[in-house]
Amino acid sequence: MDSEIIEKIVRQVLEELAGGSDGQAAPVSMGQQLTNVNKPPAVPATARVAMLTALEKYEIKEFPIPALGDDDILVKVEGCGICGTDAHEFKRDPFGLIPVVLGHEGTGEIVRMGANVRKDTAGKDLYVGAKIVTSMIMKDDPDITMYDLNKQNVGAADVYGLLADDDVHLNGWFADYLVVRGGSTVFNVSELDLYSRILIEPAAVLVHAVERAKTTGILRFNSRVAVQGCGPIGLLCIAVLRTMGVQNITAVDGERKRLDFAVQMGAAATVNFKDHQGLGALAGAVMETFGGHSADFAFQCTGSPAAHSNIYKFIRKGGGLCELGFFMDGGDAVINPHFDLCAKEITLVGSWVYTLRDYATTFDFLKGAKRIGLPLERLISDTFSLDQINEAHRANLAMSGLKIAIINT
Repeated sequence: MDSEIIEKIVRQVLEELAGGSDGQAAPVSMGQQLTNVNKPPAVPATARVAMLTALEKYEIKEFPIPALGDDDILVKVEGCGICGTDAHEFKRDPFGLIPVVLGHEGTGEIVRMGANVRKDTAGKDLYVGAKIVTSMIMKDDPDITMYDLNKQNVGAADVYGLLADDDVHLNGWFADYLVVRGGSTVFNVSELDLYSRILIEPAAVLVHAVERAKTTGILRFNSRVAVQGCGPIGLLCIAVLRTMGVQNITAVDGERKRLDFAVQMGAAATVNFKDHQGLGALAGAVMETFGGHSADFAFQCTGSPAAHSNIYKFIRKGGGLCELGFFMDGGDAVINPHFDLCAKEITLVGSWVYTLRDYATTFDFLKGAKRIGLPLERLISDTFSLDQINEAHRANLAMSGLKIAIINT
């Protein structure tokens, strides 16, 4: 069958689909049809950003979308979670970034690519229409690689959403569009739904923490594990532990709705510290959930110095502790080195953000958590539009929901 016959058949089918050849609809050639299918999405000349211009004050500003370099990517933002770091910036600007476009838990769709863009950081194809997330912007550090085996975490690199304002302006995910510059780490995550993609960045923090905990040799499938603090980080910690097979998990928090959701994420028991007067009573309540035993391992997921001081009392002799709650300086914690560390021979590890390797592992965690029925998507309890970003941050500070996100429609 030659090309003319094929063309004729295709034209006839298209005419019939369009309403026939009786003048009701103009016929469309196969070439025109292919052109329409492959046509890239329209991109406006300008983009809106939510710029933090003063403490507790975002303003919606509009900037031209710049021409892309050969290694750059333009992403249409679909959504971005609000993180505790965003809350700190909103309240105190500890990094001195104002004016700044925040948002680092974001995801979106590629709408334009530079001539040199071919593959993502893990070697997957990139293309217009692919759904992506970003991790870090390289600083020519040879220790930051995809398979660095935890030698280098993201703290040594820049992150979109924590960049000082410049002449590009489209520097964070609280925006309509983001310019991903050459040298950035990018992952094609088109197989994941929107809410899962928004949770990648915070979930990577917990994947890294659990990997750090495993280096102690104490955390095992049958370990009794206490997770202190059931905000989004603590809840994701429980989900990571449950997905990897740990079943005997006790969640400790002071909010009933968070503790209830901790059970849905895999906790076997909960303890509300507001129901127990004194540290001894609280430690006893935790022990009761473990059949009269102290925890083999604990994760401290709050930024509270008092919480850090208390958690040693939950842990057995020879047990382990992973401290991951202090992304920022929250103040000094008071412990007794003899009773809390030496006499109990506690193994303590710290965890801070993640590595690129952890980022890739997180994709598998999210898929695995869904396979065993954990309702991760329900962790994002409240959504707001970009225009409502001040309201969204106030809701986040008031802890009125679990995880709050900005969703572009």
